Amino acid sequence: MEQKDVLKALQRDHAAELKLAAKRLKGTARHTEIIPSPALSEMTGHEILLKPENLQVTGSFKIRGAYNKIASLSEEQLARGIVTASAGNHAQGVAYAARERGAKATICMPQITPPLKVDATKAYGADVVLYGDVFDEAAAHAAELAETQGMIYVPPFDDYEVICGQGTIGLEILEDVPNVTDVVVPLGGGGLGAGVALAIKTFKPEVRVIGAIPEGSPAWKDSLASGHVSPADQVLTSAEGVAVKHPGDLPFALLNEFLDDLVTVSERDINEMILLMLEKHKLVVEAAGAVSLAALEHLNLRSRKFAQAGGPHVVVPIMSGGNIDTVTMGAVIQKGMIARGRIMNFEVELPDTPGQLVKVATLLAEQRANVIALDHDQFKASGHYTNAVSLGVTVETNGPDHIDRILAALRQAGFQPKRIY
Repeated sequence: MEQKDVLKALQRDHAAELKLAAKRLKGTARHTEIIPSPALSEMTGHEILLKPENLQVTGSFKIRGAYNKIASLSEEQLARGIVTASAGNHAQGVAYAARERGAKATICMPQITPPLKVDATKAYGADVVLYGDVFDEAAAHAAELAETQGMIYVPPFDDYEVICGQGTIGLEILEDVPNVTDVVVPLGGGGLGAGVALAIKTFKPEVRVIGAIPEGSPAWKDSLASGHVSPADQVLTSAEGVAVKHPGDLPFALLNEFLDDLVTVSERDINEMILLMLEKHKLVVEAAGAVSLAALEHLNLRSRKFAQAGGPHVVVPIMSGGNIDTVTMGAVIQKGMIARGRIMNFEVELPDTPGQLVKVATLLAEQRANVIALDHDQFKASGHYTNAVSLGVTVETNGPDHIDRILAALRQAGFQPKRIY
């Protein structure tokens, strides 16, 4: 967005525009109800109340901004058709909103977009074009189509109406949790964070707004540190919904003023929270939607303003979406279980004599370790000319302490296990 357009947007009547967005979205976007999380409250020592945008109409908050933008267009603009770029959730929001408004939509998506999101977008009647390896390349192609074919481009985050649509989440939080002290929001392009921060600071400025980003997506950290938009050279994260190299100009202007702090989380943190939501709340949340949850355990150490604030904390993390395909979900569950010590794989060399496998199996049974997989291969032994067999074992475990007991029992029996993961 050009600087003159950013300045013009900043001068608008934010309170009135946010209320107008809420009015437009009534009956279209769901007012997602707050869900208390006893598990996260106990884990963090703060009152944690979830804002589940993964339960939104299209499985993501993106319907809010997309619909508010498209609802602001004239009939002549709608007749020209709509084009946008998205890693998936904005695509579904635009496709849904365009269908509701009777407009044709073309969506450009990165080639890494999960098939679930591609199929869901097509199901709303949009044409999907897979282009580029990351969002920024798909966005450039969508802008080219808008220029050459005269379609109306609906930005995923760098647009005032889109930002105000996302800001209705902040209005709902203030309405449903009047004693809220902190809101944690994932940052990708910045539209969600900017909208929520704009709403919170417009109507209740004492509430802190804390951004959360994956370690492999440093653009916001670099931009806020430098005082201007600083694109990342590369983005490496499983959270494709926030895998953006270049933050939006208008979101940056708003967050540079209104964001209270920024917390960085690891891929392991993200995977563990996806698994925790499944186990404790029976909720499906995608990686980008789990980024804000992953930040909760780190607020005391990584957010100076949070740690210095007196009194009890009532924290609302925004789960931005739940559109995750089953293959990715399976991999995330496995990684999460490994990280929490729920699955362990080890290798051990055995003498090539009868009964050795039974000894190992008996030890595992005594330690109540459930065997998931075995790989018994004499050709993988370290010395091919020795009388030995390599045994690889994957077991289901009950945590790090249980793993330590299993390995200790094997060593006590004369084996030398090597833990792989």
